[in-house]
Amino acid sequence: MASPTDSDPNMAGGADPEPELGCVVEALELLLRPPGDRDSAAEAAQEPTLCPETLRKNAAALEERLSRAAGWASLSSLRAAVLSRNPALAAGAAGAEPGWAAACGLLVLLLCLKERLVALAAAPAAAAAPGAPPPPAADTLSAGQTRAVQRALRASVGLGLLPHLPPGLGPCPGPPSPPPGPRGARLLAAAAALVELARLPALGVPLLARHLRLLLAGLCVLGHGPAALCQGVSEAERARCREALQDILDRVYQPLAVQELLILQGLPKQSAPCPRAGLGPAPAWLRRLCGRLLSERLLRPNGVQAVVRGVLEGTGGGAGAEAAALDWRKCDAVAKILASCPQQCLSLEDYYRQVCPQILDLLHIQDKVTAQQFQRVATTTVLTMAREHPQLAERHLLQPLLSPLLRCSEAAELAVEDLAAGTMLVPEAELGSCVEDVLKVYVVGNDSSSLLLGSLQSVLGVVFSLYSFAKQNVSYLRSLCQEILLWFLEKAEREQSLAVLEGLAGLGSTVPTLHPRCRVCAGSEGGAAITVEDTISDEDEALYQKISSEQCHVQSLVELLSHCQKSGLTGDFFIHCLKELTQVAAEDVVAPNPTVEPGGSLLELEQDQARQERKLLVLQLVAALCESVSDTVFTDIVQEFVAAVLQRACVSPARGPGAAAEAQTLAMAMGLVAALLGGAVQLQSSDFSVLKRLVPLLEELSHTYPEPLTQELASDLRIAICTHGACAPGTVGAAADNVLGRKPGMGAQSPAGIPSGAPSPGGSRAPLQHRHSSPLARGEKSTEQSTGHEPSATDPTPAACANSLAPAGLQGLLVSAYDPQPPARAAALRHLTSLVTQQDPEALRLQEKLLQVFLENVKHEDAFVYLSAIQGVALLSSEYPEQILPILLARYECPVQGTEDAMATVTRMKLGEVLMRVTRALGDMVFQHREPLIRAFLRGARDPDGALRASSLSNLGELCQHLGFQLGSIVQEVTCCVTAIAQTDPKAEVRRAAVHVVVLLLRGLSEKVTEVLRDVLRDLYRLLKHVVTAERDGATVLHAQLALEELDTVMRRVLFPPQTLEKKIVVLP
Repeated sequence: MASPTDSDPNMAGGADPEPELGCVVEALELLLRPPGDRDSAAEAAQEPTLCPETLRKNAAALEERLSRAAGWASLSSLRAAVLSRNPALAAGAAGAEPGWAAACGLLVLLLCLKERLVALAAAPAAAAAPGAPPPPAADTLSAGQTRAVQRALRASVGLGLLPHLPPGLGPCPGPPSPPPGPRGARLLAAAAALVELARLPALGVPLLARHLRLLLAGLCVLGHGPAALCQGVSEAERARCREALQDILDRVYQPLAVQELLILQGLPKQSAPCPRAGLGPAPAWLRRLCGRLLSERLLRPNGVQAVVRGVLEGTGGGAGAEAAALDWRKCDAVAKILASCPQQCLSLEDYYRQVCPQILDLLHIQDKVTAQQFQRVATTTVLTMAREHPQLAERHLLQPLLSPLLRCSEAAELAVEDLAAGTMLVPEAELGSCVEDVLKVYVVGNDSSSLLLGSLQSVLGVVFSLYSFAKQNVSYLRSLCQEILLWFLEKAEREQSLAVLEGLAGLGSTVPTLHPRCRVCAGSEGGAAITVEDTISDEDEALYQKISSEQCHVQSLVELLSHCQKSGLTGDFFIHCLKELTQVAAEDVVAPNPTVEPGGSLLELEQDQARQERKLLVLQLVAALCESVSDTVFTDIVQEFVAAVLQRACVSPARGPGAAAEAQTLAMAMGLVAALLGGAVQLQSSDFSVLKRLVPLLEELSHTYPEPLTQELASDLRIAICTHGACAPGTVGAAADNVLGRKPGMGAQSPAGIPSGAPSPGGSRAPLQHRHSSPLARGEKSTEQSTGHEPSATDPTPAACANSLAPAGLQGLLVSAYDPQPPARAAALRHLTSLVTQQDPEALRLQEKLLQVFLENVKHEDAFVYLSAIQGVALLSSEYPEQILPILLARYECPVQGTEDAMATVTRMKLGEVLMRVTRALGDMVFQHREPLIRAFLRGARDPDGALRASSLSNLGELCQHLGFQLGSIVQEVTCCVTAIAQTDPKAEVRRAAVHVVVLLLRGLSEKVTEVLRDVLRDLYRLLKHVVTAERDGATVLHAQLALEELDTVMRRVLFPPQTLEKKIVVLP
């Protein structure tokens, strides 16, 4: 600040402004000087107590200084002018009561300081010297002056305002209050002076920051209190107090105003005494007034956020803020306040229209400290409003919340002619924010009311389209959309969930999907946007886009259902699809085909085309569910599955090209029922009540199915179910033996007749689980699942296959291994594999014959068959590697003459899988066969076919990983081969496999890399760096980066070994 001698002499009073400003502050300090004339600076840390005698002495000293001290004449004249304008303060300053007199004197000096600060602010600013920083403003107070002013304000409020507040607004204990007569006039004088000081920012900031609550209390008493508390105050003065109260509330930080009003409002009368931080219980009129003022704060622009911050911002950040975020009770209380309409609001509709957009804005708070609190308040408020006023909440909350998704739905009224191609219908930021808001309100709120489920169902089609898009691309929306869809499917009723799944699959219209002209495209920030595209004019291109979209949606739906298996929804939907397939088959039988009827109209042709598309979609969906969904979803739906299969057989008997597959499915279902009745499980009466639902279907099947043996089995099954198993004809027992793998006639009481792989009696659903898991061909199953074979009771071949312990039974299995029906063939191969596992003497004697059978079936195109054969060959080779492994290597290196085609390549890749299974089974013993295996894979890496080269390199990498430090000098050959292929091979997948060999090699060697690869480590490092910089295939670059990370980790462990604390004890000789 400028020195007191550098001021303009033309200011008010004819004295320099700087000395006058200093004089005002010095006068304030003199009036508040502690007893004993101690330094006020020394008392800054500890507020002294001023007794009445000290106040009287200080006032007398101030009067003497004003009248005699040189340079204080201007302050004296200014003080006189202020006193003349405030007669109440003048009378109080001249009064005999020390406290009120000191308060009036302080307020007068503060008003003088205000006028001088206003005058200094209006003066022109001094020019800064060249190169010097700009000087502070003329009305800026120094640090010492600021402390003196704050102390003066505190004393003014404590001596002039607080003692004159009525009971309930002042402190509970304290000195006796003045009589009611002068209380109103004194309170008005003090409040008016403080309000005038608050208009100047230099004085208003410290005043309102520390004393806002007491100032509001005084204005509330003067403007709205009972007349008994305002004696001596005119109605015009009360009106001015009301205006001043409103002005202060509008000017201060709104959350602070809310906090102070809440404290003033306090608790009801019946609460504990003094609940409001030193204030007494609030009177009823003050509670009503504060409630009205709080409602006004709420109805202002951004009032919702101000109220929420005012309630929740008392923690001050840090750990306190985290604790407040967990205080859900406080958040729920705020939500109830926001959901209640104030009395002064014109109507509930107006309140919702004004407040709901601000509530939705709470979901977008970016501050990490308060975001969790605000989001919880917003979510709870939305749910509360939805419960109390559903129609208004849907109109003003849910529809605006879902508007970006509703805008691009097929149910929306999209003015196509007004939108040009490429128009951004929903930008990326808006779409991402909408999906996040839906997650916060619906999923996090977790309220499964009909209103919320119904509103969310209207946009599930668009959400599913986003999920399908994100599944094919890289987007953070995938997990959000998946959680939204799974939450709805879990919370909705089962029938509603099935209808929604049907709509998402394209089989129903219960869920509006994405508008045909809308397309989801990738966003620049990792999200997605929705644009408008032109209608495709090319019919072929349109058909391709439609088929691709349907396939993508089916795959996404199956992926979604894989997360619903525990709830049973996946199994129920599978049964629903089977019933839909039965209905489609019935329509094909009944509905005429207009393509073959000359009289068919164009409408009938379109209807038939729609039926055909629906049938194809149902078939595609059922096939995808069978291939991708875990078999465990069928453990609780045996009866529904069998009923669906029997119903389809009754409606559409097996005819035409698909007759074999339908007959096998029917035999599988009937064999399952026969196994349940034949002793696979211990059935209770409740189980028979469930099975009796199949009786009408079995009876109809026994009369209508064209195959006699199936008719007979259906009739016998019906009899066995109706008699609770008391009368079980022989066909039921034979079918049960086929399924359970028993000898004919042994029954369920002979455990010795059940092979080790047969389903145990403890698992009542195991037969169906095996029947469904086998055709999926997802990989090698355990030995417990390896004995399942074709359960058809109409084919005698599986019965012969079950006789596994006699030579005739073994011969039957060898014959069944060439059965034209894939299930029977695969079952025989699985049974032969189990015989090898059990060390059956007859099977071991014919190991060459078994090897030939397995190798022949490896060429089969059915996945279930060739996987069963691969399992058998691998098991046989691991038992006798010396005899069988050379044969496999010879076939892998040199295929049969005349078969150099795609089939031969596929067969060699299957043999490669066999060799890798043998490698895993041998473990450390694979070292004996190291050179022939590596030589075979190196030759395969030079094959003309790119797929075989990639397969051989993959096998080579896994073999190197198993060998580890046993590689030896052959690592040179492997390195040269991998380097050449990674740099020169034209196929990206082959280069990718070559780099993957390096990754597996480094993982297998781990810390022994520097020992085993010391001669080639530099070459491998250069190869990886070359791939990272020059390779165009992204997956290959990723493999190279993974290899470099492995190498970096290993080298760091070698160069910087972890420090271990150990104690060495040396015994001296």
